[in-house]
Amino acid sequence: MLATPIYIICSPSPQVGKTLIARAMSEFLLLKNGTALSFDVNLKEPSLLDYLPNITETADVIDTYGKMQLMDPLIIHDRVAKVIDLGFHAFDEFFRMCEEIGFMKETARCYVAPTILFIAGADRISFRGYEMLRRRIPAASLVTVHNEFVLRGELPEAMDGERVLRIPALPLFLKRYIDRLGFSFTGYLRNENDWSTELHQWIRRNYSMFRDLDSSVMLRKVYRSRGTDIDSLRCTRAT
Repeated sequence: MLATPIYIICSPSPQVGKTLIARAMSEFLLLKNGTALSFDVNLKEPSLLDYLPNITETADVIDTYGKMQLMDPLIIHDRVAKVIDLGFHAFDEFFRMCEEIGFMKETARCYVAPTILFIAGADRISFRGYEMLRRRIPAASLVTVHNEFVLRGELPEAMDGERVLRIPALPLFLKRYIDRLGFSFTGYLRNENDWSTELHQWIRRNYSMFRDLDSSVMLRKVYRSRGTDIDSLRCTRAT
């Protein structure tokens, strides 16, 4: 059975291009599947909600109600791919909550496949956050993202594993162009006839990486241990 994918775009450090990657991933999934649902867990403006208001909901992990509002839709096997733009301020609390409620095991019972896309950094906070995830998250569910616009040069050796997405750096004038609130990656592909432009190739390359990642995540085999069939009835499955 194909799993419902969740992509958690995160970093414990600010200003690493997290919302940009969440935007691109959300637009790719919307183009590929015709539907997608994104969650904006962010304090900084502009946020994912400003770019993709039609498919984005706001969420927080400040209190129990906010946590429930965020987590409840994530364990539903409805074949609607989901993206979480996790603000750096919520990084520690979100993954602490995931461990406390057994989020990874719960999603496995419900045929949901979370993938954590960690935006790499060279600072101590990034190293500490990455090591925390390596201890708590199965290796198959943890992907390092090398945003070359922010992190110049090579990835830190500790983060340069087999599962790495490399986002090429754009010239500053193109970076400012795609940061406009009205800009759409998919819209640019549809309206720009010159496939040789640097931005066209950049978007297509990133969409190709997302496609390969999404295919591997959806086909990830989900195992259920004995005695979980009754528990799995709690999960709403698409028919």
